[in-house]
Amino acid sequence: MTFLEFAEIVLREENRPLSTMEMWEIGSKKGYNKEVKTKGFTPWNTIGAQLYCDIRDKKEKSKFIKIEGKPFFFLNELKEKINIKEIEKTSKKTQEKETDFSEKELHKYLTYYSYTNFQIRTKTISAQKSIKNNKNFDKWRHPDIVGVYFPNWEEEILDISKDLGNFGIKLFSYELKKEVNINNLREVYFQTVSNSSWANEGYLVASDISEEDLFYDEYKRLNNSFGIGLIKISTEDPSDCRIIFQAKQRDEVDIETMNILSKINIDFKNLMKDIRDDYSNQRIRGDYDKFISVEDLYK
Repeated sequence: MTFLEFAEIVLREENRPLSTMEMWEIGSKKGYNKEVKTKGFTPWNTIGAQLYCDIRDKKEKSKFIKIEGKPFFFLNELKEKINIKEIEKTSKKTQEKETDFSEKELHKYLTYYSYTNFQIRTKTISAQKSIKNNKNFDKWRHPDIVGVYFPNWEEEILDISKDLGNFGIKLFSYELKKEVNINNLREVYFQTVSNSSWANEGYLVASDISEEDLFYDEYKRLNNSFGIGLIKISTEDPSDCRIIFQAKQRDEVDIETMNILSKINIDFKNLMKDIRDDYSNQRIRGDYDKFISVEDLYK
């Protein structure tokens, strides 16, 4: 059974819009998960990705529809049997409530998404812990979160990699915002360019992202020119977090910028120490952000 077939069966039997997490939980209780070939830790993310692609590519010919606003899906042929406008109205109210939080609330969702999908561990970098110089000079210097990926290599390969100078470690830098739209795009984008271009990959991350064509076209242009990617975070459905624009990967990090950050920010300095020690000892013991399970995120 494919993931799309799994989604179709569950939606047809439930006869109501569902999130991808709900689809997987309901289908698993009925034993359908045993018929899907997957070894991933987040199959609901795979369902979501395939549903989005199917709807995007096939448009009205797709078997599925997405309820606007809320990350719910339903069957196209059954849409006349539900009150979509009422669901979307409720979804809009929920989204308005969803924006009533601080940017720091997004951190735990990014930590969950990064680790479950890419095995990237994250560390929040507090600008308040930095040595203060000139206010304007330091304004766009600190990333909100730094991520690190350790290669899953065998011990002998790790030893050889040290000799060859190819450590396999990748560093990610994230700038988090509650909302990104055409009005604030250039400001927040170039803020991210300023504080995240040192890493292998840099991303702008937000929970409320404009769906206007003008915004999409402008971000695509900026992404092609400067390489900063875009990630959408959903606080309502963690399985709906996704990369909208992939960051351009740098083969080498900017060591000079990293050195400056280490000098002025104790969080960044300690993170670099943890990465060095964890790689050398081949044990993950660093002080990274606490990983919160999807069950706790839903609470």
